[in-house]
Amino acid sequence: MDQMKYLKELAVRYPNVAAASTEIINLQAILHLPKGTEHYVSDVHGEYEKFSHIIRNGSGAIRSRIEDEFGNTLTTKQKKNLASVIYYPEQKMDLMEEELPKNFLLEWQHDTMVRLVHVARSVGNKYTRSKVRKAMSPEFAYVMEELMVEHRRADKKRYVEQILETIIMTGRVRQFIAAMAHLIQDLTIDHLHVIGDIYDRGSGPHRIMDCIMKTANVDIQWGNHDILWMGAASGHRACICNVVRICARYNNLDVLENGYGINLIPLARFALECYKDDECELFHASGEVDESNIREEELNKKMHKAIAIIQFKLEGQLIQKRPEFDMADRLLLDKINYEKNTVTINGTEYAMKDMDFPTIDPADPYRLTEEEEQVVERLRHAFVHCEKLQRHVRFLFSKGSLYKVYNSNLLYHGCVPMDEEGNFLKVNVYGKEYSGKELYDILDHYARKGYYSQDKEEREKGKDIIWYIWTGPNSPVFGKDKMATFERYFVEDKSTHVEIKNSYYRLMDNEEVLNRILREFGLDEKCHIINGHVPVELKKGETPIKCGGKLLIIDGGFSKAYQGKTGIAGYTLVANSHGMTLVAHEPFESAEAAIRKESDIFSDSIIVETAPRRIRVADTDIGAELKESICYLEELLAAYRDGTLIEKGV
Repeated sequence: MDQMKYLKELAVRYPNVAAASTEIINLQAILHLPKGTEHYVSDVHGEYEKFSHIIRNGSGAIRSRIEDEFGNTLTTKQKKNLASVIYYPEQKMDLMEEELPKNFLLEWQHDTMVRLVHVARSVGNKYTRSKVRKAMSPEFAYVMEELMVEHRRADKKRYVEQILETIIMTGRVRQFIAAMAHLIQDLTIDHLHVIGDIYDRGSGPHRIMDCIMKTANVDIQWGNHDILWMGAASGHRACICNVVRICARYNNLDVLENGYGINLIPLARFALECYKDDECELFHASGEVDESNIREEELNKKMHKAIAIIQFKLEGQLIQKRPEFDMADRLLLDKINYEKNTVTINGTEYAMKDMDFPTIDPADPYRLTEEEEQVVERLRHAFVHCEKLQRHVRFLFSKGSLYKVYNSNLLYHGCVPMDEEGNFLKVNVYGKEYSGKELYDILDHYARKGYYSQDKEEREKGKDIIWYIWTGPNSPVFGKDKMATFERYFVEDKSTHVEIKNSYYRLMDNEEVLNRILREFGLDEKCHIINGHVPVELKKGETPIKCGGKLLIIDGGFSKAYQGKTGIAGYTLVANSHGMTLVAHEPFESAEAAIRKESDIFSDSIIVETAPRRIRVADTDIGAELKESICYLEELLAAYRDGTLIEKGV
């Protein structure tokens, strides 16, 4: 009965034998096309310009296409010019119009259009004409399709030339070149995977989110910094304080004020009054600071300290509220000795670098003052009612998850928590123990409840779990025994700053352990794990390729804050019909340099895996869905032919 109900619903779309047969023919043909190119990025940490450039150039794929298409028929300068047009069409045309006399400009426009048609045809060859047409600008779809199909036919040479001349004559050349460039960008990458940490450190996470939301096929595996912002958007007060503190630490309060319109004036007023006699020297920003504006730097330090103290108080309240989180060792405000200027951590006494805490009551150290309560409430209201942030976070929930299994790859940001022997660690989540895939699933489930649930108690439990995912000792996306934020600010002894990584990171080259993880998530031992979160320190001889290519770490220091440590400026991964290639990137100068100097990111490609035969759509997850659709359509066809269902529109 269920099958017949489904066939009747399918018959609405395919009302007769002809319609069903045509769709079967179409789907069978698609199965034999080469698979689309997948692009993996991770830990972009607000570095919008670099992220945007790598998306525009497809991690060097467009440059390779230009080289393959034109070889020695164009000079190096001409190829660089063409690449720059594809990456930044509008800005590049502005520059060319400034620099070239009118007669040379017309020649450049004509030649550029011809070359763009060649490249577009090359990148679109492995897709159906229908898919390519859908990616085209509706304004130019007919013209673009005609040029891409006919431009190599000798008997249509004058026809093609007339189209190009008319585009120029009607004054639509700028729009056409831009449309062709964006088509090439869109066709170069068929699916984008973001393996976490869009937010924090860099100044443009909101712009990255806007960019990702325009991408047709995208999925996101939440990183710990993403989950923190998701918690803040849900109104969780400890998450909000962490977000504001990190923005202050990296001199990125503009992200909140200008990027999201979050009002920080109540915090600024409170900090100036409460810490007016405190120089807050431990709270210098780590990012780029405008030293000419001393007043702004002084305010930033006071706000930084104010929000940090509020954060420690709120986190202390939460740890006491949720003993099942097993984080009592993070309760440190009550361990401060105000007579000796020390703090006791895990039974050892350490000297404090700062003892100016006007809002902490030693008798009740985790209680917020009335003024602090007002500041936190104003911030909570601003985050919850920020339309742009809520739009971005809803997108993270709709397109994201803590992990994803896609085309025989397991994608996650952090780790699968393990003990020293490589067994899955059992973690208590509200009275029940979970491990491995079940742990990921239950945390994902509660995170969604924390944002969406209409049940007040369940929503509170969910919001608290979001905070735990950010900082908890057994969280898959954090993966350390503690977050030593308090110690890094206030304790000189660097031994207290050490955050011990989960055993997973020590076992990355253990094939038995990795196979166990793959089986846990329903994959076989020939599959791959694609991982972010921990920067690969190339300077120390580390490699992103673990266990013979079974595990790939693609966090290589995308963020400028890490590049001195890693010795590289990030990895991306490209998986196409020929195999998998890891791309190592050098630092990016700027979009301005890419436009004016036609510079690009120098990228070194490392072949991870070469397919023994070209991978087809039939070999992918989409292929499996298409095969299932074909089976149902064949059943529909049989139902029409044996009279079980009556054809319509015949």
